[in-house]
Amino acid sequence: MRPGHRRAVAAAQQVFLVFGGAADQPWLRLLRPGFRHCFAVLADAGGWTVLEPLTGRLLVARLDLPPGYDLPGFYRRAGLAVLGPFVPGEARARWLPPLLPFTCVTLCRAVLGAAAPFALTPYGLFRSLNKIEGNRKNILTTAPSQG
Repeated sequence: MRPGHRRAVAAAQQVFLVFGGAADQPWLRLLRPGFRHCFAVLADAGGWTVLEPLTGRLLVARLDLPPGYDLPGFYRRAGLAVLGPFVPGEARARWLPPLLPFTCVTLCRAVLGAAAPFALTPYGLFRSLNKIEGNRKNILTTAPSQG
């Protein structure tokens, strides 16, 4: 795939990150309740794709939903925390192999691209992205100073 084509495809997508989950593994009980798991949902012109890392496998599902369906709203009504939309970024340049295990957080950071904040836990990623989103909203809604 040519670099220009890759950017055009990424620009047409929006990424939503969904946080929540119960502790299906004993070690997950150490994490903050309500932030024990995260996954990515991608929206494009064709619909919705869910990327969810599960224990021992990666679930990739193209959902058969009516056009214009509000999937982030569905997750919010289900009691999950949703952040986004984000635009997928450029790939991170790596000189060394990754030293961290593949987790739900590393998947979400990979989908966001090189600009994704560093985080080890779902709550850490949520908190970092929430700060970024908050700053973006402040910049977009603040009236210019008259002076």
